[in-house]
Amino acid sequence: MSGGQSELPRLLTAAETAAPVEAVDVVAEYLRRCFGATEVSFLIVDLTGKSVARLSTSDTAEGGREAERIPMPGSVYEEVIRTQRLYRETTGRGQRVIVPVTNRGDAIGLLELLLPAGAGDDVLDAVGEAGHVLAYVVIANGHFTDLYIWGKRSRPPTLAAEIQYQLLPPSLSCEAAQFTLCGSLEPSEDLSGDTFDYTLDHDTLHLSVTDPMGHDISAALAATVLVGALRGARRAGAGLADQAHRADRALADHGHGHATGQLLRINLHTGRAQLVNAGHPWPLRLREGAAEEITCEVDQPFGLAALASHPYRVQDIDLRPGDRLLMLTDGMLERQGEQVDLLDLLERNRNLHPRETALMLTSAVRDAAPGGRLEDDATVMCLDWHGPQETQRHVSSGADVRQASPAARSDS
Repeated sequence: MSGGQSELPRLLTAAETAAPVEAVDVVAEYLRRCFGATEVSFLIVDLTGKSVARLSTSDTAEGGREAERIPMPGSVYEEVIRTQRLYRETTGRGQRVIVPVTNRGDAIGLLELLLPAGAGDDVLDAVGEAGHVLAYVVIANGHFTDLYIWGKRSRPPTLAAEIQYQLLPPSLSCEAAQFTLCGSLEPSEDLSGDTFDYTLDHDTLHLSVTDPMGHDISAALAATVLVGALRGARRAGAGLADQAHRADRALADHGHGHATGQLLRINLHTGRAQLVNAGHPWPLRLREGAAEEITCEVDQPFGLAALASHPYRVQDIDLRPGDRLLMLTDGMLERQGEQVDLLDLLERNRNLHPRETALMLTSAVRDAAPGGRLEDDATVMCLDWHGPQETQRHVSSGADVRQASPAARSDS
Protein backbone atom coordinates (compact mmCIF):
# COMPACT_ATOMS: atom_id res chain seq x y z
CA MET A 1 0.00 0.00 0.00
CA SER A 2 0.99 3.63 -0.31
CA GLY A 3 2.05 3.71 3.34
CA GLY A 4 4.78 1.18 2.54
CA GLN A 5 4.84 -2.38 1.31
CA SER A 6 5.03 -3.69 4.87
CA GLU A 7 1.58 -2.25 5.69
CA LEU A 8 -0.34 -4.85 3.72
CA PRO A 9 0.95 -7.98 5.51
CA ARG A 10 0.56 -6.19 8.85
CA LEU A 11 -3.03 -5.30 7.98
CA LEU A 12 -3.86 -8.87 6.97
CA THR A 13 -2.19 -10.24 10.10
CA ALA A 14 -4.21 -7.84 12.26
CA ALA A 15 -7.43 -8.93 10.51
CA GLU A 16 -6.47 -12.56 11.10
CA THR A 17 -5.78 -11.87 14.76
CA ALA A 18 -9.18 -10.24 15.31
CA ALA A 19 -12.44 -12.13 15.72
CA PRO A 20 -14.28 -12.69 12.40
CA VAL A 21 -16.96 -10.14 13.27
CA GLU A 22 -14.28 -7.54 14.08
CA ALA A 23 -12.16 -7.98 10.94
CA VAL A 24 -13.78 -4.98 9.22
CA ASP A 25 -13.01 -2.85 12.27
CA VAL A 26 -9.32 -3.68 11.78
CA VAL A 27 -9.40 -2.13 8.29
CA ALA A 28 -11.30 0.87 9.67
CA GLU A 29 -8.67 1.40 12.36
CA TYR A 30 -5.92 1.19 9.73
CA LEU A 31 -7.61 3.99 7.74
CA ARG A 32 -7.99 6.14 10.84
CA ARG A 33 -4.39 5.65 11.90
CA CYS A 34 -2.70 6.06 8.52
CA PHE A 35 -4.86 8.71 6.85
CA GLY A 36 -6.71 10.51 9.61
CA ALA A 37 -10.15 9.22 8.66
CA THR A 38 -12.70 10.40 11.23
CA GLU A 39 -15.62 8.24 10.12
CA VAL A 40 -15.37 4.80 8.47
CA SER A 41 -18.17 2.40 7.61
CA PHE A 42 -18.72 -0.70 5.48
CA LEU A 43 -21.93 -1.02 3.49
CA ILE A 44 -22.80 -4.47 2.17
CA VAL A 45 -24.96 -4.98 -0.93
CA ASP A 46 -28.28 -6.69 -0.25
CA LEU A 47 -29.04 -9.99 -2.02
CA THR A 48 -31.60 -8.14 -4.13
CA GLY A 49 -28.94 -5.74 -5.39
CA LYS A 50 -31.33 -2.86 -4.64
CA SER A 51 -30.12 -1.66 -1.25
CA VAL A 52 -27.08 -1.55 1.03
CA ALA A 53 -26.81 -2.17 4.76
CA ARG A 54 -24.42 -0.12 6.85
CA LEU A 55 -22.93 -2.73 9.17
CA SER A 56 -21.91 -1.85 12.70
CA THR A 57 -19.72 -4.72 13.77
CA SER A 58 -19.33 -3.45 17.32
CA ASP A 59 -23.12 -3.61 17.82
CA THR A 60 -23.67 -6.95 16.16
CA ALA A 61 -20.78 -8.51 18.05
CA GLU A 62 -22.89 -7.99 21.18
CA GLY A 63 -25.89 -9.73 19.65
CA GLY A 64 -27.59 -6.77 17.97
CA ARG A 65 -29.33 -7.14 14.67
CA GLU A 66 -29.75 -3.53 13.64
CA ALA A 67 -28.32 -1.90 10.55
CA GLU A 68 -29.18 1.16 8.53
CA ARG A 69 -30.58 -0.03 5.19
CA ILE A 70 -30.37 2.43 2.33
CA PRO A 71 -32.16 2.07 -1.04
CA MET A 72 -29.61 2.23 -3.86
CA PRO A 73 -31.65 3.44 -6.87
CA GLY A 74 -30.70 7.03 -7.68
CA SER A 75 -28.10 7.21 -4.90
CA VAL A 76 -24.37 7.85 -4.97
CA TYR A 77 -23.95 4.28 -3.72
CA GLU A 78 -25.58 2.97 -6.88
CA GLU A 79 -23.22 5.13 -8.97
CA VAL A 80 -20.13 3.68 -7.28
CA ILE A 81 -21.39 0.10 -7.65
CA ARG A 82 -22.29 0.67 -11.33
CA THR A 83 -19.12 2.49 -12.36
CA GLN A 84 -16.74 0.76 -9.91
CA ARG A 85 -15.01 4.11 -9.50
CA LEU A 86 -14.16 6.15 -6.41
CA TYR A 87 -16.53 8.97 -5.46
CA ARG A 88 -15.55 12.02 -3.47
CA GLU A 89 -17.11 15.29 -2.45
CA THR A 90 -16.00 18.19 -0.27
CA THR A 91 -18.07 18.83 2.82
CA GLY A 92 -17.76 21.24 5.73
CA ARG A 93 -16.20 18.41 7.76
CA GLY A 94 -13.70 17.15 5.18
CA GLN A 95 -13.74 14.90 2.12
CA ARG A 96 -16.47 12.29 1.90
CA VAL A 97 -15.02 9.33 -0.02
CA ILE A 98 -16.78 6.15 -1.18
CA VAL A 99 -14.86 3.29 -2.81
CA PRO A 100 -16.09 -0.08 -4.14
CA VAL A 101 -15.40 -3.27 -2.20
CA THR A 102 -15.21 -5.72 -5.08
CA ASN A 103 -13.51 -9.03 -5.86
CA ARG A 104 -13.22 -10.26 -9.47
CA GLY A 105 -16.22 -8.17 -10.47
CA ASP A 106 -18.41 -9.34 -7.59
CA ALA A 107 -19.66 -6.15 -5.95
CA ILE A 108 -19.64 -7.03 -2.25
CA GLY A 109 -20.23 -3.53 -0.97
CA LEU A 110 -18.78 -0.09 -0.33
CA LEU A 111 -16.28 1.55 2.00
CA GLU A 112 -17.35 5.05 3.05
CA LEU A 113 -15.14 7.41 5.04
CA LEU A 114 -14.52 11.01 5.94
CA LEU A 115 -10.96 12.18 5.26
CA PRO A 116 -9.17 15.45 6.05
CA ALA A 117 -9.83 18.17 3.47
CA GLY A 118 -6.22 18.13 2.30
CA ALA A 119 -6.04 14.42 1.47
CA GLY A 120 -4.37 14.07 -1.93
CA ASP A 121 -4.52 11.56 -4.76
CA ASP A 122 -1.95 9.29 -3.11
CA VAL A 123 -4.24 8.93 -0.08
CA LEU A 124 -7.26 8.28 -2.30
CA ASP A 125 -5.30 5.60 -4.15
CA ALA A 126 -4.42 3.94 -0.85
CA VAL A 127 -8.05 4.07 0.28
CA GLY A 128 -9.06 2.38 -2.98
CA GLU A 129 -6.50 -0.34 -2.29
CA ALA A 130 -7.91 -0.75 1.22
CA GLY A 131 -11.35 -1.30 -0.30
CA HIS A 132 -9.92 -4.10 -2.44
CA VAL A 133 -8.22 -5.65 0.59
CA LEU A 134 -11.49 -5.39 2.52
CA ALA A 135 -13.20 -7.53 -0.14
CA TYR A 136 -10.80 -10.37 0.64
CA VAL A 137 -11.20 -9.82 4.39
CA VAL A 138 -14.99 -10.08 4.13
CA ILE A 139 -14.84 -13.19 1.92
CA ALA A 140 -12.36 -14.96 4.18
CA ASN A 141 -14.17 -14.14 7.43
CA GLY A 142 -17.56 -14.93 5.95
CA HIS A 143 -16.65 -18.60 6.39
CA PHE A 144 -16.74 -18.16 10.17
CA THR A 145 -19.67 -15.83 10.91
CA ASP A 146 -23.23 -15.13 9.76
CA LEU A 147 -22.71 -11.38 10.10
CA TYR A 148 -22.17 -10.70 6.42
CA ILE A 149 -24.91 -13.10 5.30
CA TRP A 150 -27.29 -11.38 7.70
CA GLY A 151 -26.30 -8.00 6.31
CA LYS A 152 -27.24 -9.13 2.79
CA ARG A 153 -30.82 -9.93 3.79
CA SER A 154 -33.47 -7.28 4.13
CA ARG A 155 -35.92 -9.74 5.69
CA PRO A 156 -35.71 -13.19 7.31
CA PRO A 157 -36.04 -15.94 4.67
CA THR A 158 -38.44 -18.84 4.83
CA LEU A 159 -36.97 -22.33 5.21
CA ALA A 160 -37.42 -22.90 1.46
CA ALA A 161 -35.69 -19.61 0.68
CA GLU A 162 -32.83 -20.42 3.06
CA ILE A 163 -32.23 -23.69 1.21
CA GLN A 164 -32.50 -21.98 -2.16
CA TYR A 165 -30.02 -19.23 -1.27
CA GLN A 166 -27.48 -21.80 -0.05
CA LEU A 167 -27.58 -23.49 -3.46
CA LEU A 168 -26.46 -20.38 -5.31
CA PRO A 169 -22.75 -19.80 -6.01
CA PRO A 170 -20.94 -17.82 -3.28
CA SER A 171 -20.29 -14.97 -5.73
CA LEU A 172 -23.10 -13.98 -8.09
CA SER A 173 -20.70 -12.19 -10.46
CA CYS A 174 -17.33 -13.10 -11.94
CA GLU A 175 -14.92 -11.31 -14.25
CA ALA A 176 -12.19 -13.24 -16.04
CA ALA A 177 -10.02 -12.54 -19.06
CA GLN A 178 -12.28 -14.41 -21.48
CA PHE A 179 -15.69 -13.59 -19.99
CA THR A 180 -17.79 -11.65 -17.52
CA LEU A 181 -20.95 -13.11 -15.99
CA CYS A 182 -23.60 -12.50 -13.37
CA GLY A 183 -26.73 -14.30 -12.21
CA SER A 184 -29.87 -12.86 -10.62
CA LEU A 185 -32.77 -14.65 -8.95
CA GLU A 186 -36.02 -12.80 -8.17
CA PRO A 187 -37.92 -15.22 -5.93
CA SER A 188 -41.68 -15.70 -6.15
CA GLU A 189 -43.99 -15.51 -3.16
CA ASP A 190 -43.91 -19.29 -2.72
CA LEU A 191 -40.40 -20.15 -3.92
CA SER A 192 -40.22 -22.29 -7.07
CA GLY A 193 -36.71 -23.67 -6.60
CA ASP A 194 -34.85 -21.89 -9.42
CA THR A 195 -31.07 -22.09 -9.22
CA PHE A 196 -28.08 -21.06 -11.27
CA ASP A 197 -24.48 -22.14 -10.91
CA TYR A 198 -21.06 -21.66 -12.46
CA THR A 199 -17.49 -22.67 -11.90
CA LEU A 200 -14.16 -22.14 -13.60
CA ASP A 201 -11.25 -24.51 -14.06
CA HIS A 202 -8.00 -24.33 -16.04
CA ASP A 203 -9.56 -24.49 -19.48
CA THR A 204 -13.34 -24.59 -19.07
CA LEU A 205 -16.20 -22.43 -17.86
CA HIS A 206 -19.23 -24.41 -16.65
CA LEU A 207 -22.68 -22.85 -16.26
CA SER A 208 -26.12 -24.19 -15.42
CA VAL A 209 -29.66 -22.92 -14.86
CA THR A 210 -32.31 -25.24 -13.39
CA ASP A 211 -36.01 -25.01 -12.56
CA PRO A 212 -37.68 -27.84 -10.57
CA MET A 213 -41.42 -28.42 -10.51
CA GLY A 214 -43.38 -27.48 -7.40
CA HIS A 215 -43.18 -24.72 -4.82
CA ASP A 216 -41.91 -24.02 -1.32
CA ILE A 217 -40.07 -26.79 0.51
CA SER A 218 -40.75 -29.46 -2.13
CA ALA A 219 -39.11 -27.31 -4.80
CA ALA A 220 -36.22 -26.47 -2.47
CA LEU A 221 -35.58 -30.16 -1.76
CA ALA A 222 -35.77 -31.03 -5.47
CA ALA A 223 -33.32 -28.21 -6.21
CA THR A 224 -30.96 -29.57 -3.54
CA VAL A 225 -30.92 -33.04 -5.11
CA LEU A 226 -30.55 -31.59 -8.60
CA VAL A 227 -27.74 -29.14 -7.86
CA GLY A 228 -25.94 -31.71 -5.72
CA ALA A 229 -26.06 -34.27 -8.53
CA LEU A 230 -24.83 -31.78 -11.12
CA ARG A 231 -21.98 -30.50 -8.95
CA GLY A 232 -20.94 -34.00 -7.95
CA ALA A 233 -20.86 -35.17 -11.57
CA ARG A 234 -19.00 -32.07 -12.71
CA ARG A 235 -16.40 -32.34 -9.95
CA ALA A 236 -15.87 -35.99 -10.85
CA GLY A 237 -14.94 -34.92 -14.38
CA ALA A 238 -18.12 -36.12 -16.10
CA GLY A 239 -18.96 -34.74 -19.52
CA LEU A 240 -22.09 -32.71 -20.20
CA ALA A 241 -24.24 -35.67 -21.26
CA ASP A 242 -23.18 -37.69 -18.21
CA GLN A 243 -23.85 -34.73 -15.90
CA ALA A 244 -27.36 -34.47 -17.32
CA HIS A 245 -27.89 -38.24 -17.00
CA ARG A 246 -26.82 -38.26 -13.34
CA ALA A 247 -29.11 -35.34 -12.53
CA ASP A 248 -31.95 -37.15 -14.29
CA ARG A 249 -31.37 -40.34 -12.30
CA ALA A 250 -30.98 -38.50 -8.99
CA LEU A 251 -34.38 -36.82 -9.23
CA ALA A 252 -36.04 -40.04 -10.40
CA ASP A 253 -34.40 -42.25 -7.77
CA HIS A 254 -35.28 -39.94 -4.89
CA GLY A 255 -38.84 -39.18 -5.97
CA HIS A 256 -38.48 -35.44 -6.32
CA GLY A 257 -40.46 -34.97 -9.52
CA HIS A 258 -38.86 -33.41 -12.53
CA ALA A 259 -37.02 -30.23 -13.46
CA THR A 260 -36.00 -28.40 -16.59
CA GLY A 261 -32.43 -27.27 -16.97
CA GLN A 262 -29.69 -26.08 -19.26
CA LEU A 263 -26.01 -26.94 -18.99
CA LEU A 264 -23.36 -24.95 -20.84
CA ARG A 265 -19.63 -25.59 -21.17
CA ILE A 266 -17.20 -23.20 -22.87
CA ASN A 267 -13.58 -24.03 -23.70
CA LEU A 268 -11.57 -20.97 -22.68
CA HIS A 269 -8.78 -21.72 -25.16
CA THR A 270 -10.86 -22.35 -28.28
CA GLY A 271 -14.16 -20.64 -27.52
CA ARG A 272 -16.11 -23.79 -28.37
CA ALA A 273 -19.46 -23.72 -26.56
CA GLN A 274 -21.53 -26.85 -25.96
CA LEU A 275 -24.98 -27.12 -24.44
CA VAL A 276 -27.48 -29.66 -23.11
CA ASN A 277 -31.11 -28.55 -22.98
CA ALA A 278 -33.40 -30.58 -20.70
CA GLY A 279 -36.85 -29.23 -21.55
CA HIS A 280 -35.72 -25.68 -20.83
CA PRO A 281 -36.41 -22.30 -22.53
CA TRP A 282 -33.96 -21.43 -25.28
CA PRO A 283 -31.11 -19.04 -24.46
CA LEU A 284 -30.95 -15.54 -25.94
CA ARG A 285 -27.97 -13.97 -27.68
CA LEU A 286 -27.09 -10.34 -28.30
CA ARG A 287 -24.70 -9.92 -31.23
CA GLU A 288 -23.68 -6.62 -32.81
CA GLY A 289 -26.66 -4.87 -31.23
CA ALA A 290 -29.31 -7.39 -32.35
CA ALA A 291 -30.90 -9.88 -29.91
CA GLU A 292 -32.42 -13.24 -30.86
CA GLU A 293 -33.29 -16.66 -29.48
CA ILE A 294 -30.79 -19.47 -30.02
CA THR A 295 -32.81 -22.41 -31.29
CA CYS A 296 -31.55 -25.77 -30.12
CA GLU A 297 -32.65 -29.36 -29.69
CA VAL A 298 -34.71 -29.94 -26.54
CA ASP A 299 -34.45 -33.21 -24.59
CA GLN A 300 -36.66 -34.49 -21.77
CA PRO A 301 -36.57 -32.75 -18.38
CA PHE A 302 -34.49 -34.20 -15.57
CA GLY A 303 -36.29 -36.76 -13.43
CA LEU A 304 -38.09 -38.62 -16.21
CA ALA A 305 -35.50 -41.39 -16.57
CA ALA A 306 -38.14 -44.08 -17.00
CA LEU A 307 -39.58 -42.21 -19.98
CA ALA A 308 -36.30 -41.37 -21.68
CA SER A 309 -36.32 -42.36 -25.32
CA HIS A 310 -32.79 -41.20 -26.11
CA PRO A 311 -29.72 -39.92 -24.25
CA TYR A 312 -29.13 -36.24 -23.64
CA ARG A 313 -27.62 -34.58 -26.69
CA VAL A 314 -24.57 -32.31 -26.49
CA GLN A 315 -24.94 -29.51 -29.05
CA ASP A 316 -22.51 -26.91 -30.31
CA ILE A 317 -23.79 -23.35 -30.18
CA ASP A 318 -22.40 -20.38 -32.07
CA LEU A 319 -20.57 -18.11 -29.64
CA ARG A 320 -18.27 -15.34 -30.86
CA PRO A 321 -16.17 -12.68 -29.12
CA GLY A 322 -18.40 -9.72 -28.28
CA ASP A 323 -21.54 -11.84 -27.83
CA ARG A 324 -23.81 -11.51 -24.82
CA LEU A 325 -25.58 -14.75 -23.86
CA LEU A 326 -28.62 -14.97 -21.59
CA MET A 327 -29.78 -18.18 -19.92
CA LEU A 328 -33.14 -17.90 -18.15
CA THR A 329 -35.99 -19.80 -16.52
CA ASP A 330 -39.60 -19.86 -17.65
CA GLY A 331 -40.56 -17.39 -14.92
CA MET A 332 -38.98 -14.76 -17.19
CA LEU A 333 -41.36 -15.71 -20.01
CA GLU A 334 -44.67 -16.89 -18.55
CA ARG A 335 -47.54 -15.05 -16.90
CA GLN A 336 -46.23 -11.58 -15.95
CA GLY A 337 -42.98 -12.24 -17.82
CA GLU A 338 -44.69 -12.41 -21.18
CA GLN A 339 -45.45 -8.69 -20.88
CA VAL A 340 -41.73 -7.89 -20.90
CA ASP A 341 -39.89 -7.70 -24.23
CA LEU A 342 -36.59 -9.24 -23.18
CA LEU A 343 -35.02 -8.95 -26.63
CA ASP A 344 -35.77 -5.24 -26.75
CA LEU A 345 -34.42 -4.72 -23.23
CA LEU A 346 -31.21 -6.54 -24.15
CA GLU A 347 -30.73 -4.36 -27.21
CA ARG A 348 -31.48 -1.07 -25.43
CA ASN A 349 -29.27 -1.83 -22.43
CA ARG A 350 -26.30 -3.41 -24.16
CA ASN A 351 -23.89 -0.95 -22.47
CA LEU A 352 -24.68 -2.29 -18.99
CA HIS A 353 -22.36 -4.67 -17.16
CA PRO A 354 -23.84 -8.20 -16.78
CA ARG A 355 -24.33 -7.37 -13.08
CA GLU A 356 -26.73 -4.52 -13.85
CA THR A 357 -28.19 -6.33 -16.87
CA ALA A 358 -29.24 -9.39 -14.84
CA LEU A 359 -30.78 -7.22 -12.13
CA MET A 360 -32.55 -5.00 -14.65
CA LEU A 361 -34.16 -7.96 -16.43
CA THR A 362 -35.43 -9.77 -13.34
CA SER A 363 -36.66 -6.47 -11.87
CA ALA A 364 -38.57 -5.73 -15.08
CA VAL A 365 -40.44 -9.04 -14.79
CA ARG A 366 -41.17 -8.44 -11.10
CA ASP A 367 -42.43 -4.91 -11.80
CA ALA A 368 -44.76 -6.27 -14.49
CA ALA A 369 -46.44 -8.60 -11.98
CA PRO A 370 -49.61 -7.42 -10.20
CA GLY A 371 -48.47 -5.70 -7.02
CA GLY A 372 -44.91 -6.75 -7.80
CA ARG A 373 -45.69 -10.28 -6.53
CA LEU A 374 -44.29 -13.02 -8.75
CA GLU A 375 -46.10 -16.33 -9.23
CA ASP A 376 -42.92 -18.04 -10.40
CA ASP A 377 -39.22 -17.44 -9.74
CA ALA A 378 -37.56 -15.23 -12.35
CA THR A 379 -33.92 -16.17 -12.93
CA VAL A 380 -31.24 -15.20 -15.45
CA MET A 381 -27.54 -15.69 -16.05
CA CYS A 382 -25.93 -13.05 -18.25
CA LEU A 383 -22.60 -13.91 -19.89
CA ASP A 384 -20.40 -11.56 -21.91
CA TRP A 385 -17.95 -13.57 -24.00
CA HIS A 386 -14.73 -11.65 -24.70
CA GLY A 387 -13.00 -14.49 -26.53
CA PRO A 388 -10.10 -16.95 -26.15
CA GLN A 389 -7.64 -14.35 -27.43
CA GLU A 390 -7.96 -12.58 -24.06
CA THR A 391 -5.59 -14.07 -21.50
CA GLN A 392 -5.21 -11.34 -18.85
CA ARG A 393 -7.70 -9.21 -16.93
CA HIS A 394 -7.18 -5.46 -17.21
CA VAL A 395 -7.51 -4.37 -13.60
CA SER A 396 -5.75 -2.49 -10.84
CA SER A 397 -8.34 -3.40 -8.21
CA GLY A 398 -11.37 -5.70 -7.91
CA ALA A 399 -13.09 -4.77 -11.19
CA ASP A 400 -12.33 -3.98 -14.81
CA VAL A 401 -13.65 -0.41 -14.99
CA ARG A 402 -13.63 -0.52 -18.80
CA GLN A 403 -16.51 -3.01 -18.64
CA ALA A 404 -18.44 -1.18 -15.92
CA SER A 405 -21.86 0.34 -16.49
CA PRO A 406 -22.08 4.09 -17.13
CA ALA A 407 -22.95 6.39 -14.23
CA ALA A 408 -26.16 7.63 -15.81
CA ARG A 409 -29.11 5.31 -15.34
CA SER A 410 -30.10 3.51 -18.56
CA ASP A 411 -33.52 4.23 -20.01
CA SER A 412 -35.14 0.82 -19.69
